[in-house]
Amino acid sequence: MKAIVIIPTYNEKGNIERIIPAVEEAFKEIKNYETGILIADDSSPDGTGEIVKGLMKKYDNLYLLVGQKNGLGAAYLRGMDYAVNELNADVMFEMDADFFHDPKKIPDFLKKIDEGNDFVIGTRYSAGGSIPSNWGIHRKIMSIWGNLFIRIILMRFSIHDWTGGYRAIRKEVFLKEKEKLTAFSGYTFQVGSLLNAVRDGFKIAEVPFHATDRTMGKSKIPGIETIIKTLYFVITARIKELVFGPFGKFLVVGGLGFVLQAVILRVMVDIFNIDPTISNLTGAVVAIFSNFNFNNLWTFKTEKINGVLQYVWKLLNFYATSAIGVIIIQTGIIFLGDTLFGKKYYFLYFIFGTAILLIYNFTVYRLISWRKKPSK
Repeated sequence: MKAIVIIPTYNEKGNIERIIPAVEEAFKEIKNYETGILIADDSSPDGTGEIVKGLMKKYDNLYLLVGQKNGLGAAYLRGMDYAVNELNADVMFEMDADFFHDPKKIPDFLKKIDEGNDFVIGTRYSAGGSIPSNWGIHRKIMSIWGNLFIRIILMRFSIHDWTGGYRAIRKEVFLKEKEKLTAFSGYTFQVGSLLNAVRDGFKIAEVPFHATDRTMGKSKIPGIETIIKTLYFVITARIKELVFGPFGKFLVVGGLGFVLQAVILRVMVDIFNIDPTISNLTGAVVAIFSNFNFNNLWTFKTEKINGVLQYVWKLLNFYATSAIGVIIIQTGIIFLGDTLFGKKYYFLYFIFGTAILLIYNFTVYRLISWRKKPSK
């Protein structure tokens, strides 16, 4: 197995001659990987590349890749492509040159990889991690609340640090996501690459670290334009997920089931004068069958159920999990409304119960009936 630490640089003359020996020192703790460092330099005019060339005479596992200055994302893509195709890397690190990321944590990242994880994130926002204490209050607020905002919008709270650039990923993740990554520029690359990996079911882990502010060179703090672009990406990505993703499809399928159940409910109550709770349960049986098949063929088609025995078993499972919601939530609300306010408004109780049932159903179906499998 081979691990390559990719360090993008632009005018890092003061740091590059210090970070390379520090990373080499961390490599001494790693026994089960062949290790190397790839400097992806954006044609730095300050001579960063020349310093690296000099250090290459001392370290035979040090490589230099020079390209045009097209942003952080482009530098990482160029570096990862070279690491995989020319250096035969199995694991690749993203790491800054300015000691913001602690090189001593590199073995901890590889330990997480060895435990079966595909994408390991260095996090500043969980136990054992921190941001620089000497940051100004405005930068602390921007960093902490920025990450919290992203977590809330994306509704993925298990990941604590979405914008951090200290990461280790398996080659398989890069090859799977490579074509999608070209759409990201600047710091949006960090959020977009991680979100794609999460969507595709890769296993994510975290390594806490204490971030240290640079002491040499000019800090590359993202400007307001970069922040706006990142927030715009996060918001639009979430909207697309809800509208065109499983939840949007789930709403369409659920809407069809709702119509079927509502029609049966109204016919049985208004025409045949059957009790609303019994009528609702009858309509639910038909709606559940419809929902199961359309969800299987369309909403969760990437985890589609195949085979007769599996189909029958999952259908029974689907009825069981759905019945809990229908009986306790939906029918329970109808029964409670009938008891407290009379049967005159039974259809309003039905609509209210269905709205609450919707959230319950999507959560249960996603986690149990069509649980997402990792994409390897």
